Amino acid sequence: MRVHDREPIGAALRRFKKLVERSGLKREVRAHEYYVKPCELRTRKEANRLRAIKKAALGKPVKKERPF
Repeated sequence: MRVHDREPIGAALRRFKKLVERSGLKREVRAHEYYVKPCELRTRKEANRLRAIKKAALGKPVKKERPF
């Protein structure tokens, strides 16, 4: 990333943070922060799948209009 002439350091830092976030580098670093056993990955994946199924089954609650 190049910093433009007369660009405030705050603006350059914001641009850098956006760039890192969009590239997915931060997510990748967090994923490799510590080792997770394959069996634990499978367990988490299954738990996430079941959680998504439960969430979809419940659906969105319907808002009732106030009577005033």
